[in-house]
Parts: sequence; C-alpha cells; structure tokens
Amino acid sequence: MEKYILDTNIFFNMEEGTDLGGKTEEVVKNISLLAKKLKVQKKGEIFMPPRATDEFLSFFEDKNQSFIKEFLASITIKSPAVDEVEIPNQAFHLLVEDVRQRNLRGLNIAEEEIANAGKLFIGKDTLSQKDFQIQIGSVVKKFRERYRNATRTGFLDSLADLDCIVLAKEQDGVLISTDEGVLKWARIFGVKEMPAAAWKKQMSEALR
Repeated sequence: MEKYILDTNIFFNMEEGTDLGGKTEEVVKNISLLAKKLKVQKKGEIFMPPRATDEFLSFFEDKNQSFIKEFLASITIKSPAVDEVEIPNQAFHLLVEDVRQRNLRGLNIAEEEIANAGKLFIGKDTLSQKDFQIQIGSVVKKFRERYRNATRTGFLDSLADLDCIVLAKEQDGVLISTDEGVLKWARIFGVKEMPAAAWKKQMSEALR
C-alpha cells in the first residue's frame, strides 16, 4: 500500500496546473475523496506532518468548516521520527553551502539597492517625509523582491517543508508538492516524489 505525503502548497498554488481543483475548497474536497477511496480500496494512505497541517489551517479564518473537518478526518497526521531517520551526509554539506551562497547574494543585493537609494537623493537638500517615502518606496519594494528570490526560491524555508521530506523518507512514501525548493531537496535526501498533476491522474486511473 503506497503512502503519499502532502505539502501545503498543493492546496493553494493554482498556477501550477495541478488539476486538483480551481479553488482551495475544491482541492481540499477532491483530496478528501481520494484519501477515502484509497483507504477503502486499501491502495494507499495520505499523510501530513503536524507543522504542515497547522500551516494549512492558518489559511482559513473559520477552521470549523465541514469540508476542513472532513479532510482532517480522511488523512493521517503524523510527526516524522527525526531522531530515527538517516539523512545523507551530502545533504548537510549542500545545505551549508547553499545557505552561504544565498547569504552572499542577499548581501550583494542589499549593497546594490543601498547605492540605488543614494542615487535618488543626489542633489536634493531636503524632502518632506511624504516625498521621502515615495522616493524610497520603489527601492524598498525592489529590494524585497530581489532579496526574497535570492534567499528563498528553490530553498527549504520552513520546518514544515523539512518535516514533509523527512516523513516521506521515514515512510518510504511519495512526496506530493509544487514547491521547487521542496522537490529539489527531496531529491538530495533521496525521497520519492511526484508532481501533483501526475498524482491526480494516477489516482483517477487507479481508483476507477
């Protein structure tokens, strides 16, 4: 019986063409249905670690909606046994090097945007607080975008992401995610993976 570990992003990332639904509520209901069918037919089980579940719930103001309760009742919420799972030594070397490179890129971006901000005020003696905020606002916005891309894109940026990978390794399960950083590190950790759209297709065919 196959085990599937869900990353939170598959419920909210509609741009990736996951074919799981057009909006979050529809995705949640479809996955609940898949989870129930898998259990009944004894073909699989869907897991989420507690941190990922909490992250999922944080997107809803009303956590007592029936479709949410039904979803939580249809999956298995399990913490990964972090102390028992063997992690490849290579993963730690790559992780440290990746963090170092991202910090360097972030530092370089900060220096460039500070210089850009300085250029805005060359030749200007005084500005009102409002004019200053308008001038500096575009630089701050650009800095935030560049810094976020340099330090977070393609990276594990939460413990929930890491829990999904470790749980998949522990259960010898298939990780379902649309996050390129999660998938990249899943490969480094030696975890099985599947794109969400392919998973939906496989489930539809298997559960007919």
